[in-house]
Amino acid sequence: MPVVPTREIIARAFRERYGVAAINVVNDLTMEAVLAAAEELRAPVIVQTSVKHVKMTGIDAMYAMWVEYAKAVSVPVALHLDHCPERDVISACLAKGWNSVLFDASKLSVEENKRQCIEVVAEARRHGADVEGEIEGFKRTEEMTGDEAEHVQRLETVVDFIAATGVDIFAPAIGNAHGTYKTTPHLDSQRVTDIVEATGTPVALHGGTGMTPEQFSDLIGRGCAKVNISTALKIAFMTSGFDFMTEHPGDYDPPKIFAAQRTAVMEMAKHHIRLFGSEGKAWT
Repeated sequence: MPVVPTREIIARAFRERYGVAAINVVNDLTMEAVLAAAEELRAPVIVQTSVKHVKMTGIDAMYAMWVEYAKAVSVPVALHLDHCPERDVISACLAKGWNSVLFDASKLSVEENKRQCIEVVAEARRHGADVEGEIEGFKRTEEMTGDEAEHVQRLETVVDFIAATGVDIFAPAIGNAHGTYKTTPHLDSQRVTDIVEATGTPVALHGGTGMTPEQFSDLIGRGCAKVNISTALKIAFMTSGFDFMTEHPGDYDPPKIFAAQRTAVMEMAKHHIRLFGSEGKAWT
């Protein structure tokens, strides 16, 4: 099975300056479709799970699903727990076999975040897993005021956090947000360069849905080796189902709508894999 440590996937991308698509899935269909897209394009990929979907599906069922679907591909893949502030969920996922977690303690003080993140990193290491950290929360796009890039921690604070915790990936706020942007976001790209040069640590780009190809290219070149995509999958999954039912009223055969949704999610995943430059980068 081609499941490898997240840090191995990210380290190669960081070194060669391409981006790895880290795509949030919402069920078995979307997980299989994302993996199938990576297999078709011979690209490494990170499958991400939200706390909400892990709880809804159940940790045992989610992980069993991952093991079975990952058997069908031959490219490097990893399973990641996204934005989790709950230590018990992190512990359960690490114990079950998740390859990495994002400990989201951004609502805590930097010092308390750092203290707990040190513990999370130590716990992850015992399971051979990796940790992504952050000290600034990400807004929803509808909450943006236009000055997000100005309200961030000093570079010295970021450097100290990364050095003290030993996180494998760092997720900075650079004016990005979760959701669908109303206009092209104004991003502080230089902050990525400053963090990478000061720490040598790969950066995770959050809020990727809706950024321009030029922004992706620039940020990946600066060290954003992990690029998160969530909203784009939800849009592809939901709109393809709606379109199918609109075009085929009264056709209530579930496999037909599932096929349409799988195709849409695969195309979305392939689009981003190509956009981030990871097509053909598989090494297993």
